[in-house]
Amino acid sequence: MLGALSTILIPFLMLAAGEARKDFQAALEAVAVEDFEKALGHFEAALKADPDNLRYGSEYRQAAIKTKSYDRCIAFFERLVAENPSAANAFLNYGFAYVDKIPDAGAITQVINANTALTYFSKSLEVKPTWIAYYTRGNSYLFWPKIFNRTHLGVADLEEALRIQKSENKAMHHARAYVALGDGHWKMDDPARAKAVWREGLREFPDHGQLQKRLSADDNEMAAILRSVYDPNVRVDTNLEDLWRDQ
Repeated sequence: MLGALSTILIPFLMLAAGEARKDFQAALEAVAVEDFEKALGHFEAALKADPDNLRYGSEYRQAAIKTKSYDRCIAFFERLVAENPSAANAFLNYGFAYVDKIPDAGAITQVINANTALTYFSKSLEVKPTWIAYYTRGNSYLFWPKIFNRTHLGVADLEEALRIQKSENKAMHHARAYVALGDGHWKMDDPARAKAVWREGLREFPDHGQLQKRLSADDNEMAAILRSVYDPNVRVDTNLEDLWRDQ
């Protein structure tokens, strides 16, 4: 019976994936000519056909950012995860959609959006624990002021991301975990541990500018770096293109 079901499902899934690729390509072409309304429609069609596609979701969000279509994007992902509760990457992009809206929100709403994003990053990890989900949630915790006592949670997630990446083929985006984990230790008033992490990262990625910058910074310069990087009023770059560019 299972074999018969597979015979029926496989051609259907292949057809859906093919249609999704067509819509995704049409969306990219619309973005290139700045027809964002058309692009958003094609991205949404692509994601309906392939809801767990990390790249489709990321590119969709970048187009939504350009037009400040935050609420449309959030509403779309809300429907998408409801219809596809096993799509871990859909939950991840859903969380990012809330992060994307943070710079254009008021102070109270920024906190609400950040907390909501963490909820969906956690849901993504429940569905499928991945490097990108651990890194994302861990890095997100670092944006919270000390009074919320969440930095240690970020360090734990980033250590898990680091553990996972050591079993994967090395890629440039993995340097992010070293940068963020060191930042976490620094924010927890452990500069020696922070520098040890950055030095380990620099051995793996000897030309990485952010690692070099941190290791050469004094205490005042590091304070300035952290204020700049973790400022909630500055847009976080949530474009995940490094993940497929490194492949």
